[in-house]
Amino acid sequence: MSSSLVRAACLTNYSEVARAGGLDPARMLLDADLRSTVEREPDLMIPVERVGQLLQASALMSGNESFGLCMAESRMLSNLGAVGMLIRDQKTLRDSLDVLMRYQVLLNSSLSLMLEEHADVVILREEVKPGKPQQPTRQRIELALGVMLRLMRQFLGAGWQPRRVCFRHSTPRDTSVHHRLFGRCVEFGADFNCIVCAKTDLDARNPSADPAMVRYAQQLLDGSTKQQTPTLLEDVRRTVLLLLPSGRCTVEQLAEHLGVACRTVQRGLAEQGQSFSSMVNEIRKELATRYVMESDRPLIEVAILLGFSEPSALSRWYHTQFGCSAKESRAARASGQSATR
Repeated sequence: MSSSLVRAACLTNYSEVARAGGLDPARMLLDADLRSTVEREPDLMIPVERVGQLLQASALMSGNESFGLCMAESRMLSNLGAVGMLIRDQKTLRDSLDVLMRYQVLLNSSLSLMLEEHADVVILREEVKPGKPQQPTRQRIELALGVMLRLMRQFLGAGWQPRRVCFRHSTPRDTSVHHRLFGRCVEFGADFNCIVCAKTDLDARNPSADPAMVRYAQQLLDGSTKQQTPTLLEDVRRTVLLLLPSGRCTVEQLAEHLGVACRTVQRGLAEQGQSFSSMVNEIRKELATRYVMESDRPLIEVAILLGFSEPSALSRWYHTQFGCSAKESRAARASGQSATR
C-alpha cells in the first residue's frame, strides 16, 4: 500500500516549537528522513508516516505532550496554499468546509472529515488513518483539530468558542495548552475526535467573500485535482473510519456518503480485489491494535468504537483475527510480551 502524503506546510512552526522544547529541529527532521529545508517547501508532498514519526519523537524528547497543538496555535488559511485562498473567500463557513472536504486529498490524504448536522448543532469529525501500530496518532489529530479551530475562527472571530471539542485519546498530564486554544469545553476519552458548534455558526455570512478570487483560486486547483483524484479505495477507507463508531457502517451508508450507488462501490472494490467487508475488517484490525494495545479503554467501549453491537461480537472477532482474547493481549502487553501470534 502506498504511503499517504501531506503538504510540507503541515510542519509550519515546527522549528519554533522544537527549539522552545530544547530540540535541534534540523537534527529531528533528518532523523525522521525529512530534508532539513522541508519547512521552506510548503507545496512539497511528504509521507504522513514520517510526519507522525517526527511529531511523536519531538513530543517525547521535549517532554511537551501538546507538541502538535502548539504548532497549530499560529496557523493561518494562507498555510493551506491555493485551497486556503479558495476557502477564505467563500460566502459562509459551511461553504468553506465543503471546499475543505472536497480538496482534502491535496492537503493530507490520511485525514478524513465529516460534517454531521443535528437539530441545532453541527459535529465536525476528524479522523486520521491509523498507520503503523507502533506509531500513536495523538500528535497528528491534535494538530489537525487545532488547525481546524484556527480556520473556523478566521470566519467567526478570534474570540469564538465551540460548544465542545472532543478527543478520543486520554487526558494529558498538562491540559493548559488545550484550554488556552479551545477554552474549557475540551473532553478526552470520547468516542471520536470532533468540534461541536451551533448550526447558525456555519451559515453566518462572510463579509470578506470575493467571488473573483474564488474563480481565480478554482482555476489554480483544477489542474492539481485532476492529477491527485483519490481512488475509490482511499475514499472507502476514509469513510469507514468515520462511520464505524456510529454503528452505521454499512455499504448503503457509505455509498450515500460518497454520493454513488451501492453497486458502483461494490464493483469498484471488486476490480481492486477487495470487498466492502474485507475493507472494514482490515481497518478494524488496525484500530483494534490502537484501542486494545495502546489504551486502557473498557472493552465494552472498544466494541462500540469498532462498530460491534455487543462485546461478545468483539470477543469472537478478536480471537479469530489475533488468535487470543483482547484481555490476553493486554495482559501480554503489561508483561512486555507479544500479544499476537
